[in-house]
Amino acid sequence: MQLAITIIQVLCGLALVAVVMLQSGKSAGLSGAIAGGADTFLSKNKAKSMDAKLAKATKWVAIVWVLLTLTLCIL
Repeated sequence: MQLAITIIQVLCGLALVAVVMLQSGKSAGLSGAIAGGADTFLSKNKAKSMDAKLAKATKWVAIVWVLLTLTLCIL
């Protein structure tokens, strides 16, 4: 049982790294400070974008990874 959970945890950790690496950078630097108005106009459909889906996936994969880690500590 412990071996199976460890294998799932390793795969979950690799998936977490992959999802985080696929996300685009959030800081736009100086250009983000200058073009702030356009960012609010273009962020209307942010919930439907790929970055939003990757952010949700990051949250859920991280939660599963933490739960698996706690389960392994208890076993």
